Amino acid sequence: MKYTGEAAHAAVSPHLGRNALDAAVLGYMNIAALRQHILPTERIHGIFLKGGEKPNIVPRETEMDWYVRSNTIETLQPLKERVAGCLHGGAHAAGCHIDLQWQPNPFADIVDNIPLLAAYVSNAAQFGRMLTTEYMAGTGGGSTDMGNISYLTPSIHPMIAVAPEGVSLHTPEFADYATNEDATRAILDGAKIMAMTAIDVWTNDALAAEMKAAFGDGFVPEGVL
Repeated sequence: MKYTGEAAHAAVSPHLGRNALDAAVLGYMNIAALRQHILPTERIHGIFLKGGEKPNIVPRETEMDWYVRSNTIETLQPLKERVAGCLHGGAHAAGCHIDLQWQPNPFADIVDNIPLLAAYVSNAAQFGRMLTTEYMAGTGGGSTDMGNISYLTPSIHPMIAVAPEGVSLHTPEFADYATNEDATRAILDGAKIMAMTAIDVWTNDALAAEMKAAFGDGFVPEGVL
């Protein structure tokens, strides 16, 4: 997204300018206030990509990038509208123009197919990886288009640990764990477990029927495609 104002000399004629950085900061603070009033499962986080050219020039253009997350594709849309209101408020207060572009196809929530997931959990146990469907179903917090796929065909999106509990993703510590022998073992285990689960689907008619029943009529909410 981009804010556009009017450049001016910040010391000689600041009154002629319209500060796009002010618009961005106000929009950011509006969202900071909004976070108090969203669901505990929702997340909003953004960064400044561009904040101006030099301190003695009223910034004409600023750019930001935002991620907005909600539990389902249905609850995402109203949250996006609230976020947009915050960002537009910053533009209005600073007298700037806003160009807000959303990703055209947002990542949908992942709908785990429980019979398929149960087969995966059973196969994982053979490698000493004790998982449960209750723990895995719907707990993903990352961004992936696998959620969109899961509305079109029975799907799962299991994860295998490569680091001890408490180590956060996207950190240098996690990167260190992701390159050691345990991580390599996790990749190999994951590939084998997925292959075994695929074989189960191909050879077990009862499992295939349970998966189809759990998938239902294949309703696809607006915004998934």
